Amino acid sequence: MKDSTFITRVVLKNYKSIAACDVQLQPLTFLVGRNGSGKSNFLDALRFVADALNSSLDHAVRDRGGINDVCRRSRGHPNHFSIRLEFALPEGFTGHYALQIRKRPPGGYEVQTEECSVENKSRLTSEACFRVESGTVTDTSVEVAPAAAIDRLYLVNASGLPEFRPVYDALSQMGFYNFNPDRIRDLQDPDHRDVLLRDGSNLTSVFKQLSPTVKQDIEEYLAIIVPGVRGVEIEKLGSKETLAFRQNVVGDKHPWRFLANNMSDGTLRLLGILVALFQGNHGTQKRVSLVGIEEPETAMYPAIVGALLDEFRHAAHKAQVIITTHSPDLLEDKHLDVDSILAVEAHDGNTVIAPVDDVSKSVVHDKLFTIGELLSRDQLQPDPASVVSAKKAKQLCLFNFEKRNSNRTKNKEKH
Repeated sequence: MKDSTFITRVVLKNYKSIAACDVQLQPLTFLVGRNGSGKSNFLDALRFVADALNSSLDHAVRDRGGINDVCRRSRGHPNHFSIRLEFALPEGFTGHYALQIRKRPPGGYEVQTEECSVENKSRLTSEACFRVESGTVTDTSVEVAPAAAIDRLYLVNASGLPEFRPVYDALSQMGFYNFNPDRIRDLQDPDHRDVLLRDGSNLTSVFKQLSPTVKQDIEEYLAIIVPGVRGVEIEKLGSKETLAFRQNVVGDKHPWRFLANNMSDGTLRLLGILVALFQGNHGTQKRVSLVGIEEPETAMYPAIVGALLDEFRHAAHKAQVIITTHSPDLLEDKHLDVDSILAVEAHDGNTVIAPVDDVSKSVVHDKLFTIGELLSRDQLQPDPASVVSAKKAKQLCLFNFEKRNSNRTKNKEKH
């Protein structure tokens, strides 16, 4: 598989139910665990970054119920949460973006620390960097730095600089989806945005903007997975729009047209998933860097769920894909790479996320069981050696600006 990986590593501390985790991501990654284990909270941490960049930090916090609902609740009463994302950009640059948000009474917050570094892999030197602490730019590689604010993400201001624009674009162009068939059925207003909304409420407009080639591919996939469907069109009803499906009917030579309000939840969710996976492929300027989909198996026939795996693999050649699931049918393929699985468990209200244990890996590699079979037997366990314990959490490095400054000083001394 072509390496489309954008986010290579995720480090979280005190985010919702996640006390700490440190995981590597693949071009196609599955977060597997029971209901309520915290799979969605991991995905939501990535969505939090995208939301804060696309709208505002205040909107991202309020949309999740306030800072007290975002920051993990525990006996230790942590007063902050942290997110570190290490990335690889298509232009050959690597780097990291990290932030720490601290609670301030009563119910307020501040950006305690925010840091970004972009490096050229071939030179192993810092191309661009900044660090902001409590509203003050403490260090930066640019000569004239934008102003900082204590309650806003600095990367939004820094995106006006060419050094940081690719990072901003890639992080803000991540899409996360939990489709609501009722919102897809509703008559929709035309929407100029070409990125699909989380619930699918602008699916009609996004589908309309896709290139003919991408539309054809989606219709062909839809026809394979849902026999009888022959195409999808846009139906204008006054100032509103809706989807119209062409579908075979027994005894009639030509397909009939059915509006979205006559289609099943599974069919509408499936179309939403396909559009989410292949949106943006018609223009490199609007490339969707990462697509996260929550429980695609919901409301779908098991045989359809199994067929979705091929679509995820195909889509992962162009954009990174992360799937949360507890469906054995989706993971039944004996050729599925066990390294693409992250096992998720809840221990006394704390979410644990790690690669699967060595025994499970060995069983899958020896083709004794598929990943789906292990999941159905409740045998997919996080690797204890990879789980971030309380002791390891204290040693997690989310910010490495001081180390980079030290290296930069040494390089200057050499010259």
